Amino acid sequence: MGDRIRAGIVGTGFMGTVHARAVRRGGGVVTRVAGSTPESSREGRERIGAESATHSVEELLTAEDVDVVHVCTPNATHGPLVRAALAAGKHVVCEKPLAVDPAEAQELWDLATAAGVTATVPFVYRFYPTVREARARVAHGSAGPVRLLHGSYLQDWLTEATDENWRVDAATGGASRAFADIGVHWCDLVEFVSGHRITRLVARLLTVHPERGGRPVTTEDAAVVLFETDRGAAGNVTISQVTPGRKNRLWFSVDGAADSLCFDQENPDSLWIGGREVNRQLLRGSSEGPAAARYSVVPGGHPQGYQDCFDAFVADTHAAVAGSAPDGLPTFGDGVRAARITAAVLESAATQTWVEVAA
Repeated sequence: MGDRIRAGIVGTGFMGTVHARAVRRGGGVVTRVAGSTPESSREGRERIGAESATHSVEELLTAEDVDVVHVCTPNATHGPLVRAALAAGKHVVCEKPLAVDPAEAQELWDLATAAGVTATVPFVYRFYPTVREARARVAHGSAGPVRLLHGSYLQDWLTEATDENWRVDAATGGASRAFADIGVHWCDLVEFVSGHRITRLVARLLTVHPERGGRPVTTEDAAVVLFETDRGAAGNVTISQVTPGRKNRLWFSVDGAADSLCFDQENPDSLWIGGREVNRQLLRGSSEGPAAARYSVVPGGHPQGYQDCFDAFVADTHAAVAGSAPDGLPTFGDGVRAARITAAVLESAATQTWVEVAA
């Protein structure tokens, strides 16, 4: 490995471009890209800005000029691609969900651990400075013991029956869609901030369009989940990909005995701090602590957003590849956690009962 991390990206869609920008911002280089066909690989090379397009995915996974493989393909393909990358001794960044079931996710985590490589999953909302500030306030006790965790993650891109995407097909995207796609982001973020872990839950799933593109839909458009945590808190979350007007509203409130801490991904440069007598709004770049300041890359008043979070995630992944241990870097272990929560949601919805979440 040279001075620069050399990345190979499997997948030429939107997420591939996001990963490629982050690699370059982190001082790395995208040496290769591979799509599902030689033609898509060539088109992806131009779109992503890779040095070369490979004729096959297998060629990329074993290439000597690739240090880190980025898997940015449909969900059902993650397992085979990650296995092959790990067998070739590569570090891996795999889009979530890591796998479509907990057993496969655990297998991939075990393989990565045995290989001694860096293996990460982009739960990138952890990298907002205001999220890090909320986490620090909970950790040092100023918010008081956490009592309630609640919020939502709402989108509208599948609102109409004519809206279509590969994620709708369970054979490609997995048995869960809305929850596995965005609900796991909310759960990861709230567990990360609060230090609590969801231990049991009851869920209801909703499919508002039973047919899309002339074929039946077997995955959910929305989910409502009630849960309990290992530290005695209770919570609830609403997940939706069919809420008109909400493009990507990930919102949570961590309610402590002294303060409530509220974050809104559509307005991420501020953290709302609720008190019994006074409410405050902490603005990024003003008075946050060192945990947040580390990820504040532009002056206050200059908005930071999703790509900045992705850049920070990939930069921390590169640091881990180089031997560091960045705080809060989401690994394959966090991907396993997301798969277990998703499985519990599906089981609860099917049985209409409370379900324990595997530790």
